[in-house]
Amino acid sequence: MTETIVQGQPPAPVVDEAVVASVRTALAAVLKRDVATITPDTRLFDDLGLDSTSVLELLLELENELGAEFDPDDLEQRHFETVTTLSEYVNEHVSR
Repeated sequence: MTETIVQGQPPAPVVDEAVVASVRTALAAVLKRDVATITPDTRLFDDLGLDSTSVLELLLELENELGAEFDPDDLEQRHFETVTTLSEYVNEHVSR
């Protein structure tokens, strides 16, 4: 496997595909969507209509499913841009 490094930017983190699948499944459950319509590039707020209430439901769903614990002080808007960015955040906390 080769990584392309863009000057001035660190390489993108490697995310466990099982974590991506869990995030997609949790989003589908919370938002009552077909998981097949949720891709790694899907934008959570713009494409799926995620809101503050569904964010809380989603985090609880992921904590229960993955046995992880998310610190609200760690969460930033950038973590909720796409399925991939949320998966990266979740992956960091599942791996600890």
